[in-house]
Amino acid sequence: MREQLDQLLQDALREIASANSEDSLQELRVKYLGKKGALTSLMKGLGSLSADERPLVGQMVNTVKSQLEEKLDETLTGVREAAKSERLQSERLDVTLPGRRGGRGTKHPVSLVIEEISEIFGSLGFQVAEGPEIELDFYNFEALNFPKDHPARDMQDTFFVDDNILLRTHTSPVQVRTMLKHAPPVRIISPGTVYRCDSDATHSPMFHQIEGLMVDKGVTFGDLKGVLTTFVNQYFGKGTGVRLRPSFFPFTEPSAEVDIACVMCRGTGCRVCKQSGWLEILGAGMIDPEVYRHVGYDPESISGFAFGMGIERIAMLKYGIGDMRLLFENDVRFLSQF
Repeated sequence: MREQLDQLLQDALREIASANSEDSLQELRVKYLGKKGALTSLMKGLGSLSADERPLVGQMVNTVKSQLEEKLDETLTGVREAAKSERLQSERLDVTLPGRRGGRGTKHPVSLVIEEISEIFGSLGFQVAEGPEIELDFYNFEALNFPKDHPARDMQDTFFVDDNILLRTHTSPVQVRTMLKHAPPVRIISPGTVYRCDSDATHSPMFHQIEGLMVDKGVTFGDLKGVLTTFVNQYFGKGTGVRLRPSFFPFTEPSAEVDIACVMCRGTGCRVCKQSGWLEILGAGMIDPEVYRHVGYDPESISGFAFGMGIERIAMLKYGIGDMRLLFENDVRFLSQF
């Protein structure tokens, strides 16, 4: 067996010396030192040796293994250095060239819409207010005239942590929190993330809203239409038609759905507006007196309005996006267009 070990060592060293690539050296490592390699196969014969010979031969096996590993590592380092030198000689490197800059990111279309809308309402005297996304039932529902077990809650089915803690379904809780902290006059918008149990091409379980609130003495429905008309004409273009249709929201009375003349066909009728010439963009109305009672306002001395719109819907209309899910897939090819 000693002769076999000597022969194996000589053969391996000769093959390693003639190897000229990293792949061939790795193949030799497997051939001689692998689990099914020559050295492993030779070691199976240790059991046939006498008790006196076994330790000596075992020591020789370890010595051969160490020599082969050392030679393989040494040769591999030399091969890599040679390849590196060859590459540097064949490639001309101009150290005076400027560095290659990585691609610059762009703002997400949702962020762009929030900034643009906030700027418009800021010019009308509205301040930005924010609140927590994890809300109490009182702020999200009860203070906004959604009593327990009221059917209107079904339209805003959301994710509950427990019976009293939930992910907010709209940013209206910010309005409640603001009115509890500040006496009239109040004029705010509240952009933010909201959650509902919806998911399809035009709905997402997580989306964004901007809601507005104006409370003061003598605020009328005409003021509401004037503010929204100003916003629509600044955002979608001067002369864009605005239409209000009767609707229902628990926290406003009277309530209205707000439509604008289709931004695709300018009201003549197309596939986007389903030939109607109008597109629904938000809901609005005069604040219900019951909401004032929850926040400690006197409904006999003040009045006000509220409105709310989905940011993704606005972005889809402005940029011609056909599927809301594109806004959340983080595809750089899509986002780099904005």
